[in-house]
Amino acid sequence: MSGKIILVATPIGNLGDISSRALEALNGADVIAAEDTRNTVRLLTHFGIRKPLTSYHEFNKIDKAYELCRSAAAGKTIAVVTDAGMPAISDPGEALVRIAYETGTEITIIPGACACVSALALSGLPTRRFTFEAFLPADRKERAEVLGELQRETRTIVLYEAPHRLLKTLKELAEVLGEERQISLVRELTKVHEEVKRTTIGEAVRMYEAPGGETLIRGEYVLVIAGRTEESVRRESEEKWESLSVPEHVALYESQGMDRKEAMRQAAKDRGVSRRDIYRILLSQENSRPLQQK
Repeated sequence: MSGKIILVATPIGNLGDISSRALEALNGADVIAAEDTRNTVRLLTHFGIRKPLTSYHEFNKIDKAYELCRSAAAGKTIAVVTDAGMPAISDPGEALVRIAYETGTEITIIPGACACVSALALSGLPTRRFTFEAFLPADRKERAEVLGELQRETRTIVLYEAPHRLLKTLKELAEVLGEERQISLVRELTKVHEEVKRTTIGEAVRMYEAPGGETLIRGEYVLVIAGRTEESVRRESEEKWESLSVPEHVALYESQGMDRKEAMRQAAKDRGVSRRDIYRILLSQENSRPLQQK
């Protein structure tokens, strides 16, 4: 008889946020796979739960995932937890979920706290559309590529950052996104010192660079950043193409293999006008050409 894997969300700070279903799953598991067993022992001890623990982390996530799936196939129920919050979100559990589907292992979830969504809701910034980047890459080239993508992002941006890297990251964001971009710095979610600072990226840098400013940086941070406005995107697009005439703009796309109709459509999109406007300009240009002598 097959067992199953259960992803169990745990509190991100306040232990009172754990759900009754999460406690039931942890109590009922044959084994609990934890990102850091030391953190999980403290959680289980608080709630009087005694269960075998096994490590599941970034450095064993593939081999251990197959091992956990084999255990489930043998009838074991395995609860999977991360250090805090939702397993598989910016977490090694992502690999386990994929491998569970690959091996036909039953997997389910008990939802709960998630720092990304909690900070977004508390930020005061638009929440309908957002992009979650978790921690920026440590590799310089990859980091620059991600920052370049975020520079063009119109959705609200959510990042995680550790306190010792916060100021450096804010300076990079100020350079790439601009000092006037709105940001909410959310720290210590659900804990005693929970705080939300709503400001601009430039003001945040100046605040933490000021004498004594670094003493204000405490706890884990979620950075919620406003996306680019549609107006700024439109203005940049206009500036990019204003050096080209409409016929040159259309000819550029035709030289890339587009037919005339598709080239006109793309040029109209670039310039924020209708295809009919592009057609009229092309037509007027053609009509204004001098007749060639025969």
